[in-house]
Amino acid sequence: MTTQLNELRALTSSAENRRTETGIPRVAMVQGKIPEHMLAAVYEPMINLILQGSKTMTVGEQTLHYDPATYFVMSIELPAVGTVHPASTGEPYLAVSLTLDPVALTTLLADLPLPADRHDQDPGFSVAPVTPQLMDAWVRLLRLMGDPQSIAALAPAYEREILYRVLQGPHGWMLREIAAPDSAMARVNQAIQWIRRDFAESIRVEHMAEKAAMSVSAFHRHFKAVTTLSPLQYQKRVRLLQARTLMVANARSVTAAAFEVGYESSTQFSRDYAKVFGLPPSRDAARIQHESKVSRA
Repeated sequence: MTTQLNELRALTSSAENRRTETGIPRVAMVQGKIPEHMLAAVYEPMINLILQGSKTMTVGEQTLHYDPATYFVMSIELPAVGTVHPASTGEPYLAVSLTLDPVALTTLLADLPLPADRHDQDPGFSVAPVTPQLMDAWVRLLRLMGDPQSIAALAPAYEREILYRVLQGPHGWMLREIAAPDSAMARVNQAIQWIRRDFAESIRVEHMAEKAAMSVSAFHRHFKAVTTLSPLQYQKRVRLLQARTLMVANARSVTAAAFEVGYESSTQFSRDYAKVFGLPPSRDAARIQHESKVSRA
Protein backbone atom coordinates (compact mmCIF):
# COMPACT_ATOMS: atom_id res chain seq x y z
CA MET A 1 0.00 0.00 0.00
CA THR A 2 3.04 2.31 0.08
CA THR A 3 2.50 3.40 -3.53
CA GLN A 4 -1.16 4.21 -2.89
CA LEU A 5 -0.33 6.10 0.31
CA ASN A 6 2.34 8.16 -1.46
CA GLU A 7 -0.09 9.05 -4.24
CA LEU A 8 -2.72 10.12 -1.72
CA ARG A 9 -0.13 12.34 0.00
CA ALA A 10 0.71 13.95 -3.32
CA LEU A 11 -2.94 14.46 -4.20
CA THR A 12 -3.64 16.22 -0.89
CA SER A 13 -0.41 18.21 -0.66
CA SER A 14 -2.27 21.50 -1.19
CA ALA A 15 -4.28 21.09 2.03
CA GLU A 16 -4.03 23.87 4.63
CA ASN A 17 -4.00 23.71 8.45
CA ARG A 18 -7.81 23.90 8.55
CA ARG A 19 -10.62 22.07 6.81
CA THR A 20 -9.81 22.42 3.10
CA GLU A 21 -12.47 21.58 0.55
CA THR A 22 -11.47 19.36 -2.37
CA GLY A 23 -14.27 20.19 -4.80
CA ILE A 24 -15.63 16.67 -4.27
CA PRO A 25 -18.89 16.63 -2.28
CA ARG A 26 -18.39 15.80 1.42
CA VAL A 27 -14.62 15.25 0.99
CA ALA A 28 -12.15 17.52 2.79
CA MET A 29 -8.47 17.47 3.68
CA VAL A 30 -6.22 19.06 6.27
CA GLN A 31 -2.47 19.41 6.74
CA GLY A 32 -0.04 20.73 9.32
CA LYS A 33 -0.32 21.94 12.89
CA ILE A 34 -3.96 22.58 13.71
CA PRO A 35 -4.72 24.82 16.72
CA GLU A 36 -5.95 22.76 19.66
CA HIS A 37 -9.16 24.74 20.10
CA MET A 38 -10.16 23.94 16.50
CA LEU A 39 -9.93 20.24 17.29
CA ALA A 40 -12.32 20.51 20.24
CA ALA A 41 -15.74 20.35 18.63
CA VAL A 42 -18.85 18.31 18.00
CA TYR A 43 -17.66 16.10 15.16
CA GLU A 44 -20.04 15.11 12.40
CA PRO A 45 -20.38 11.47 11.27
CA MET A 46 -17.40 10.73 9.05
CA ILE A 47 -14.67 8.42 7.82
CA ASN A 48 -11.24 9.97 8.44
CA LEU A 49 -8.12 8.53 6.77
CA ILE A 50 -4.70 9.44 8.18
CA LEU A 51 -2.02 9.85 5.49
CA GLN A 52 0.89 11.28 7.47
CA GLY A 53 1.64 11.90 11.12
CA SER A 54 -0.87 10.81 13.75
CA LYS A 55 -3.88 11.98 15.72
CA THR A 56 -5.22 11.42 19.21
CA MET A 57 -8.99 11.66 19.64
CA THR A 58 -10.70 11.71 23.02
CA VAL A 59 -14.44 11.10 23.11
CA GLY A 60 -15.92 11.14 26.58
CA GLU A 61 -13.84 8.75 28.64
CA GLN A 62 -12.14 6.97 25.75
CA THR A 63 -8.98 8.02 23.90
CA LEU A 64 -7.97 6.58 20.55
CA HIS A 65 -4.71 6.99 18.63
CA TYR A 66 -4.42 6.51 14.91
CA ASP A 67 -1.64 6.94 12.37
CA PRO A 68 -0.93 6.42 8.63
CA ALA A 69 -2.86 3.64 6.93
CA THR A 70 -5.52 3.60 9.65
CA TYR A 71 -8.94 5.18 9.48
CA PHE A 72 -11.35 6.52 12.06
CA VAL A 73 -15.08 5.95 11.82
CA MET A 74 -17.53 8.16 13.69
CA SER A 75 -21.12 7.15 13.07
CA ILE A 76 -22.87 9.81 15.16
CA GLU A 77 -22.28 13.42 16.21
CA LEU A 78 -19.97 13.44 19.21
CA PRO A 79 -18.22 16.15 21.24
CA ALA A 80 -14.53 15.29 21.10
CA VAL A 81 -11.06 16.73 21.62
CA GLY A 82 -8.32 15.99 19.12
CA THR A 83 -4.56 16.50 18.95
CA VAL A 84 -2.47 16.08 15.80
CA HIS A 85 1.20 15.17 15.63
CA PRO A 86 3.75 15.36 12.81
CA ALA A 87 5.47 12.21 11.55
CA SER A 88 8.53 11.03 13.45
CA THR A 89 10.62 12.13 10.45
CA GLY A 90 9.19 15.66 10.60
CA GLU A 91 6.58 15.65 7.83
CA PRO A 92 3.36 17.47 8.80
CA TYR A 93 0.14 15.78 9.78
CA LEU A 94 -2.01 15.04 6.73
CA ALA A 95 -5.48 13.52 6.54
CA VAL A 96 -8.58 13.31 4.36
CA SER A 97 -12.18 12.81 5.45
CA LEU A 98 -15.52 11.80 3.99
CA THR A 99 -18.64 13.09 5.73
CA LEU A 100 -21.24 10.34 5.88
CA ASP A 101 -24.30 10.87 3.70
CA PRO A 102 -27.36 9.06 5.12
CA VAL A 103 -28.97 8.75 1.69
CA ALA A 104 -25.89 7.18 0.09
CA LEU A 105 -25.51 4.81 3.03
CA THR A 106 -29.16 3.76 3.09
CA THR A 107 -29.21 3.20 -0.67
CA LEU A 108 -26.11 1.01 -0.47
CA LEU A 109 -27.40 -1.01 2.48
CA ALA A 110 -30.61 -1.75 0.59
CA ASP A 111 -28.52 -3.75 -1.87
CA LEU A 112 -26.60 -5.74 0.76
CA PRO A 113 -27.61 -8.72 2.92
CA LEU A 114 -28.23 -8.10 6.62
CA PRO A 115 -25.57 -9.43 9.03
CA ALA A 116 -26.52 -11.74 11.84
CA ASP A 117 -24.59 -9.94 14.60
CA ARG A 118 -25.42 -6.65 16.32
CA HIS A 119 -23.28 -4.45 18.56
CA ASP A 120 -25.69 -2.33 20.57
CA GLN A 121 -23.30 -2.11 23.54
CA ASP A 122 -20.26 -0.84 21.58
CA PRO A 123 -19.35 2.84 21.06
CA GLY A 124 -20.25 4.61 17.83
CA PHE A 125 -16.62 5.37 16.93
CA SER A 126 -13.40 3.40 16.46
CA VAL A 127 -10.14 3.00 14.55
CA ALA A 128 -9.26 0.24 12.07
CA PRO A 129 -6.36 -0.60 9.73
CA VAL A 130 -6.99 0.37 6.13
CA THR A 131 -7.05 -2.36 3.46
CA PRO A 132 -5.54 -2.13 -0.05
CA GLN A 133 -9.07 -2.18 -1.52
CA LEU A 134 -10.21 0.73 0.64
CA MET A 135 -7.03 2.67 -0.10
CA ASP A 136 -7.53 2.12 -3.84
CA ALA A 137 -11.05 3.55 -3.67
CA TRP A 138 -9.71 6.65 -1.92
CA VAL A 139 -7.04 7.08 -4.61
CA ARG A 140 -9.61 6.99 -7.40
CA LEU A 141 -11.88 9.40 -5.57
CA LEU A 142 -9.14 11.96 -4.91
CA ARG A 143 -7.78 11.75 -8.44
CA LEU A 144 -11.00 13.53 -9.42
CA MET A 145 -9.53 16.70 -7.89
CA GLY A 146 -7.51 16.91 -11.12
CA ASP A 147 -10.51 16.05 -13.30
CA PRO A 148 -13.34 18.21 -11.94
CA GLN A 149 -15.62 17.69 -14.93
CA SER A 150 -15.85 14.00 -13.99
CA ILE A 151 -16.77 14.57 -10.34
CA ALA A 152 -20.54 14.56 -10.86
CA ALA A 153 -20.45 11.30 -12.82
CA LEU A 154 -17.80 9.31 -10.93
CA ALA A 155 -17.58 10.60 -7.33
CA PRO A 156 -20.84 8.91 -6.22
CA ALA A 157 -19.54 5.53 -7.44
CA TYR A 158 -16.20 5.90 -5.63
CA GLU A 159 -17.93 7.16 -2.48
CA ARG A 160 -20.21 4.13 -2.61
CA GLU A 161 -17.17 1.85 -2.86
CA ILE A 162 -15.52 3.50 0.16
CA LEU A 163 -18.69 2.95 2.17
CA TYR A 164 -18.86 -0.64 0.94
CA ARG A 165 -15.25 -1.34 1.96
CA VAL A 166 -15.85 0.14 5.40
CA LEU A 167 -18.99 -1.97 5.74
CA GLN A 168 -16.84 -5.03 5.02
CA GLY A 169 -14.35 -4.05 7.72
CA PRO A 170 -14.36 -4.60 11.48
CA HIS A 171 -16.41 -1.47 12.17
CA GLY A 172 -18.89 -1.71 9.33
CA TRP A 173 -21.53 -2.67 11.87
CA MET A 174 -21.59 0.96 13.04
CA LEU A 175 -22.77 2.16 9.65
CA ARG A 176 -25.39 -0.57 9.55
CA GLU A 177 -26.66 0.19 13.04
CA ILE A 178 -26.98 3.93 12.48
CA ALA A 179 -28.98 3.31 9.30
CA ALA A 180 -31.35 0.80 10.95
CA PRO A 181 -34.25 2.82 12.42
CA ASP A 182 -35.04 0.24 15.10
CA SER A 183 -31.47 -0.13 16.41
CA ALA A 184 -30.39 1.23 19.78
CA MET A 185 -27.74 3.35 18.07
CA ALA A 186 -30.30 4.96 15.77
CA ARG A 187 -32.50 5.78 18.77
CA VAL A 188 -29.54 7.25 20.62
CA ASN A 189 -28.74 9.28 17.51
CA GLN A 190 -32.27 10.64 17.52
CA ALA A 191 -31.82 11.68 21.15
CA ILE A 192 -28.54 13.37 20.23
CA GLN A 193 -30.37 15.45 17.65
CA TRP A 194 -32.87 16.53 20.35
CA ILE A 195 -30.04 17.54 22.68
CA ARG A 196 -28.12 19.41 19.97
CA ARG A 197 -31.19 21.29 18.82
CA ASP A 198 -32.19 22.45 22.32
CA PHE A 199 -28.87 22.22 24.19
CA ALA A 200 -29.60 25.38 26.23
CA GLU A 201 -32.84 23.92 27.59
CA SER A 202 -33.12 21.59 30.58
CA ILE A 203 -33.58 17.97 29.58
CA ARG A 204 -35.42 15.19 31.33
CA VAL A 205 -33.89 11.78 30.71
CA GLU A 206 -37.24 10.16 31.47
CA HIS A 207 -38.89 12.15 28.66
CA MET A 208 -36.10 11.34 26.21
CA ALA A 209 -36.30 7.64 27.06
CA GLU A 210 -40.04 7.68 26.46
CA LYS A 211 -39.59 9.37 23.08
CA ALA A 212 -36.93 6.77 22.19
CA ALA A 213 -39.32 3.96 23.20
CA MET A 214 -36.95 2.64 25.87
CA SER A 215 -37.00 2.27 29.61
CA VAL A 216 -34.95 4.89 31.46
CA SER A 217 -32.30 2.35 32.44
CA ALA A 218 -32.02 0.92 28.92
CA PHE A 219 -31.85 4.37 27.35
CA HIS A 220 -29.15 5.52 29.75
CA ARG A 221 -27.17 2.30 29.22
CA HIS A 222 -27.32 2.47 25.43
CA PHE A 223 -26.58 6.21 25.32
CA LYS A 224 -23.43 5.79 27.39
CA ALA A 225 -22.37 2.69 25.45
CA VAL A 226 -22.56 4.59 22.16
CA THR A 227 -21.12 7.95 23.27
CA THR A 228 -19.17 7.05 26.48
CA LEU A 229 -21.16 9.91 28.05
CA SER A 230 -24.45 10.11 29.89
CA PRO A 231 -27.15 12.29 28.25
CA LEU A 232 -26.50 15.09 30.76
CA GLN A 233 -22.72 14.84 30.25
CA TYR A 234 -23.25 15.02 26.49
CA GLN A 235 -25.37 18.15 26.86
CA LYS A 236 -22.77 19.69 29.15
CA ARG A 237 -19.98 19.12 26.59
CA VAL A 238 -22.07 20.68 23.84
CA ARG A 239 -22.83 23.69 26.06
CA LEU A 240 -19.18 24.20 26.97
CA LEU A 241 -18.01 23.98 23.36
CA GLN A 242 -20.65 26.50 22.30
CA ALA A 243 -19.72 28.83 25.16
CA ARG A 244 -16.06 28.67 24.12
CA THR A 245 -17.02 29.75 20.61
CA LEU A 246 -19.12 32.61 21.97
CA MET A 247 -16.24 33.92 24.09
CA VAL A 248 -13.52 33.54 21.45
CA ALA A 249 -15.34 34.42 18.24
CA ASN A 250 -18.13 36.68 19.54
CA ALA A 251 -16.36 38.35 22.50
CA ARG A 252 -19.03 37.33 25.00
CA SER A 253 -18.17 37.71 28.67
CA VAL A 254 -17.92 34.59 30.80
CA THR A 255 -21.24 35.31 32.49
CA ALA A 256 -23.04 36.11 29.22
CA ALA A 257 -21.73 32.96 27.55
CA ALA A 258 -22.69 30.82 30.55
CA PHE A 259 -26.27 32.03 30.61
CA GLU A 260 -26.64 31.92 26.82
CA VAL A 261 -25.79 28.21 26.69
CA GLY A 262 -28.15 27.33 29.52
CA TYR A 263 -26.18 27.57 32.77
CA GLU A 264 -27.93 29.13 35.74
CA SER A 265 -24.70 29.72 37.65
CA SER A 266 -21.55 31.28 36.19
CA THR A 267 -19.58 29.74 39.06
CA GLN A 268 -20.70 26.24 38.11
CA PHE A 269 -20.00 27.05 34.48
CA SER A 270 -16.43 28.12 35.27
CA ARG A 271 -15.89 24.99 37.34
CA ASP A 272 -17.15 22.69 34.57
CA TYR A 273 -15.23 24.61 31.92
CA ALA A 274 -11.90 24.35 33.72
CA LYS A 275 -12.43 20.64 34.28
CA VAL A 276 -12.88 20.01 30.54
CA PHE A 277 -10.46 22.54 29.02
CA GLY A 278 -7.84 22.81 31.75
CA LEU A 279 -8.14 26.57 32.36
CA PRO A 280 -10.79 28.96 33.68
CA PRO A 281 -12.91 30.30 30.79
CA SER A 282 -11.52 33.85 30.74
CA ARG A 283 -7.89 32.67 30.72
CA ASP A 284 -8.61 30.01 28.11
CA ALA A 285 -10.36 32.47 25.79
CA ALA A 286 -7.50 34.96 26.17
CA ARG A 287 -4.96 32.23 25.40
CA ILE A 288 -6.78 31.19 22.22
CA GLN A 289 -7.12 34.79 21.04
CA HIS A 290 -3.43 35.44 21.69
CA GLU A 291 -2.34 32.31 19.85
CA SER A 292 -4.58 33.23 16.90
CA LYS A 293 -2.98 36.69 16.67
CA VAL A 294 0.52 35.18 16.81
CA SER A 295 -0.26 32.67 14.08
CA ARG A 296 -1.59 35.46 11.82
CA ALA A 297 1.42 37.70 12.42
